[in-house]
Amino acid sequence: MGLCESVRGWSWPGSAGTFRAGVGVLLLGLSLAQSVPPQPVCPAAAAPQSLTQPQYQDTAKVDAGVGFMAALVQSFLRTVQPNPLPKDLILKIVHDSNQVLLNQEIIKEVLVYEVGFLVCAAIGVLYIVLMPIVGFFLACCRCCGNCGGKMYQKQTTSIHCRRRTFYWTAFVTTVIILAGNICMFKSNEAIKVSVDQSQVELNQTIGNIQSFLTAVPQQVNNVVNESYRTVEEVTRNLDAIGPQLGTQIKERFRGTLDPALRSVTLLDQETVNTSLQVDKLNSSLAQLQSSMDRIQANVTAVKNQINQTSSKPNCNSYNVLQAELQKLPVDTSITIPNFNEFQSAVDEVNKINLKSKIKKVEDYLDSILQSVTNDTKDVVQSSQQMLGEIKTQISQLTNDIPLSDLTKVSETLNQVQREIGRFTPAVERAEYIRWTVCVVLCCVVLLVVLCNLLGLVLGPLGLTPKADPTKRSCTSDCGGIFLIMGAGFSFLFSWLFMIGVLVLFLLGGNVYTLLCRPWSNGELLKLIDTPGLIPGLEIGPTLGLKTNINISDIYWDCEKNQPLWTTLHLYELINLGDLLNVSKYTEQIQQLFENKNITLPTITLLSPEVKKQLGNFSNRATNIDFTAVTQKMNNISSINLNTTADKIDVIAVIQLDNDIKKDLQNEARDLRQIQTDIETTIIPQLKNLNSTLKSLGSITEKINGTVGEVLSNVGAAQEFLNTKTAQIVKTESKKFLDCQINYFIVYADWANITITQQVGRCGPVAGAVDSVEIILCSHIVESLNAFWFSLGWCMIFFIPSIIFSIKLAKYYRRMKYSDAYDDHLIMNHIPRAQMKFT
Repeated sequence: MGLCESVRGWSWPGSAGTFRAGVGVLLLGLSLAQSVPPQPVCPAAAAPQSLTQPQYQDTAKVDAGVGFMAALVQSFLRTVQPNPLPKDLILKIVHDSNQVLLNQEIIKEVLVYEVGFLVCAAIGVLYIVLMPIVGFFLACCRCCGNCGGKMYQKQTTSIHCRRRTFYWTAFVTTVIILAGNICMFKSNEAIKVSVDQSQVELNQTIGNIQSFLTAVPQQVNNVVNESYRTVEEVTRNLDAIGPQLGTQIKERFRGTLDPALRSVTLLDQETVNTSLQVDKLNSSLAQLQSSMDRIQANVTAVKNQINQTSSKPNCNSYNVLQAELQKLPVDTSITIPNFNEFQSAVDEVNKINLKSKIKKVEDYLDSILQSVTNDTKDVVQSSQQMLGEIKTQISQLTNDIPLSDLTKVSETLNQVQREIGRFTPAVERAEYIRWTVCVVLCCVVLLVVLCNLLGLVLGPLGLTPKADPTKRSCTSDCGGIFLIMGAGFSFLFSWLFMIGVLVLFLLGGNVYTLLCRPWSNGELLKLIDTPGLIPGLEIGPTLGLKTNINISDIYWDCEKNQPLWTTLHLYELINLGDLLNVSKYTEQIQQLFENKNITLPTITLLSPEVKKQLGNFSNRATNIDFTAVTQKMNNISSINLNTTADKIDVIAVIQLDNDIKKDLQNEARDLRQIQTDIETTIIPQLKNLNSTLKSLGSITEKINGTVGEVLSNVGAAQEFLNTKTAQIVKTESKKFLDCQINYFIVYADWANITITQQVGRCGPVAGAVDSVEIILCSHIVESLNAFWFSLGWCMIFFIPSIIFSIKLAKYYRRMKYSDAYDDHLIMNHIPRAQMKFT
């Protein structure tokens, strides 16, 4: 009974229309998602390699320790020489260099310009002349006992006040000289450090210029090499035009063909599954029919036996037995209407071989690549020849830029560097001698300071103010002698030192006012820019430019780290737009591609006969009626021979004839055995057949929608191929060509920006000029000026030091003659006589 209920409860799963609609919506969504052709992305033009700027060494910088007196010295020199750089005078001297000494007007202008230095020089000469003369007469006068030479000191009420005044003035003067002496030591050491470091700093500066000169050709070559790389990239793309352009065309086709291929693939899978289920259904039907035939034969045999037994004369209830015999099943055959036609349609679809149709389309898509390669072979060869011409045109850039001049400058710098190395030992020896002489000068000045300080320390230390001048202590007397020694050394060396001050003042002062100061404020560059001042310095005509270029313009551009393109006005020499203009070649290449037609082979996705067979297959699948076989299966599953056997047993009980009774019991037993056979054999086979019918029904339910989807998608794909192929080929060919041309556009833009904004950033050139200025002016000249200024400072203060030292010495030295004076004497006022007039 359970099997009967299961079979009766089996029905066609769901609504066929609803299921087909769901599948159709799903496939439509996939179709729409794939029907939009993937946008072919042009491979981005390889980003040109950025120019590598050379690494430069740190050049000379202004050292605060070197220019510690720069402000003071420069203020003094501006007072001495407030006039600006005499450009006109320098030009006259340059133009009349052979007759300068004979031209009185030029000499007069020079003297007028140098009047400040001449006045200072006159003061220095006066110092040099008078100091030894005054010292000589003072020494002679003191030896004769005059000018303080007599060892006698008159005691007055103001003696202590005068001594203190002379002491503090001498002390302040000595401190001032000591400060100047310290500045002498420091400036002397600064000169030494500057000279010692100048070779390294100059070599670093020259090295930076060499790096710059080496980098410029490399950068230009990099720009040209990038053009080669661009040409090679486009050449490779043209060589691979089949895989590249063909792939893009193929992808456009796939947007429409893939839904058709997927639906055909799905139909092929359903057809294979249908064939398997049909074979399985035939096998199940055959097995079930064999079992049913056996059951039918057994039932017929038992039925005949019962009929024979009931025909015997002694058998009771004949009519009842005949009625039960009529209930026994006789026809057990199972057939499916229209199943043979459906099976024939399945066989026809299998003969179509849908996999071969899919393979045919895939082969067609793959053949597009070779078709594109074959059809564009001559165009590619012509285009590659034009690419070679583009390569030659751009390489002209290295010939137009005057790189050979940079090589000459580099060779000159190498020669300068060798000369620096050759003269370095001699400079070091001369610097050592200079340093030693200056140290001696500093030590002599320090000796005067020490004598003064010893006198100022020992004099008060051993002095007893109220003591008799003839009885002063040795300590006090030594203090006075040291003060006299300081004055004597000052007289002895000051005029000699003043000669050095005068020479260094004229040298360092004029170097600062005529070179360093104009260099710093830009007047020197403007002077150099004067036409004709320096023969052969006309940069513009040398480079072949239409306009001349000023040195100052170059310097200020390099100060801003501008490229050589703008600094040297190379745009007047090179038509960069023409060199980088490859449009005439790209237009020719574009014309070649436009004139060339790429012809793709035609393909018929499904022939009309195949479409007809698929339509027949769909119709046959929908015409299968499983109702009859279901009813037949329900009838078979409802057979219950046990009921008939039970009734026969009841009839057998009432039989009087034992033979008849026994025969009926045997026949009831046979019916029960047949029912057992049905339950153990037929019912499982019915279940298997039921499962097969469900699977086949599920598949046939989809066939109609799948075939409709196939015919729709294949029709759309065939229409797309027939009408859109030429347009797609043309569109994709244009995109491919535009992509290649874009490589040159990107390169031309990059090259233009690189050459005009990055190649040859000449900051190191301005840095080299600034370094030379720092080495020469900020280090050496300023240190030299600080030295002579400090030495002159000391020499000037030697004069009050001599006066106050000699004056003060008498208050500490031991006198030979005494002068009586009592500090406690009371002086009484003596009234004057008055006359009275009457």
